[in-house]
Amino acid sequence: MRAPNYYAHPGFERAGLRRRDSDWIRGRALHPASVFIPVWRTQNLVVELDGAEPRAASITVEALTAVLGDLADIDERLARGEFVFLGMIDERAHFALDVSAFEAPLDMLHSPALASAGLDAAGVRFADLRQLAGRLERRDGALLAFARAMLFWHSRHRFCGLCGSPTRSEEAGHMRRCTDPACRTMHFPRTDPAVIMLVTDGDRALLGRNKNFPVPGMYSTLAGFVEPGESLEDAVAREVREETGIEVAAVHYHSSQPWPFPANIMLGFYAEATTTEIAIDYGELEDARWFEREWLMSHTDDDAFRLPRRDSIARRLIGDWLAERAS
Repeated sequence: MRAPNYYAHPGFERAGLRRRDSDWIRGRALHPASVFIPVWRTQNLVVELDGAEPRAASITVEALTAVLGDLADIDERLARGEFVFLGMIDERAHFALDVSAFEAPLDMLHSPALASAGLDAAGVRFADLRQLAGRLERRDGALLAFARAMLFWHSRHRFCGLCGSPTRSEEAGHMRRCTDPACRTMHFPRTDPAVIMLVTDGDRALLGRNKNFPVPGMYSTLAGFVEPGESLEDAVAREVREETGIEVAAVHYHSSQPWPFPANIMLGFYAEATTTEIAIDYGELEDARWFEREWLMSHTDDDAFRLPRRDSIARRLIGDWLAERAS
């Protein structure tokens, strides 16, 4: 079995059967050992000290009550989706905490009340998880990604998509229900599936450059969303054909990666090309080329050419393919 990709961590216990136990959730939310992971408008709280790598930052119940009071309104905060139960790590409950209502959340973190509660705010900042590019430890990356994804979903589903009435959070933040008694529709967090594939032709790999890539000279694997009524294998073949004109066969699965930007699951595949002449869809790609394996091994991340970021499944697909020759 392959090691998990970044943003996935097998040691994290989601404790899904506990989500409907409101008394247990309330008790965990008020327990002094519980941990809250602040998210401000999709940005995660991290701490960096003296040039060290960043790590996930969190606050305790004691620090939280120093700002919010005694949390007598805990049920209402849960119903609004401000607190979302993420799961258990080392027998400690972890919650996502939405602080988006604060215009200056760092001022809150540096408040005397939090300092008196033992919070050391030195080196803390809110950061875009994508910009940290895998520098966080894997468990921290997975935890922050989960918190970001859940609170993003809550921010986009405050009203019922069926009737337009307000919704309320239930099941510790893992479901929202319409408040209209005639509707009562349940809404669940969604994850949009996308296929991402490395197409090969012997010792050559097909890589493309999306016109929206922010990094000059970066080439990556092809990718696209799965359409309704489509198998994953068919989605791989269709996306490759549409973007490059290449036909593929022998599609086989590699691994998957949660990608909470905003709410995707990337399903990684290898596929073998049965044709080799490229016909680029310039509405999608700026360029697409065949790259020799040996060339890629000697030109990884030089000044003029770059592979995808190291926390991505795209980089994993390419790296594992390159490693086949090395082994």
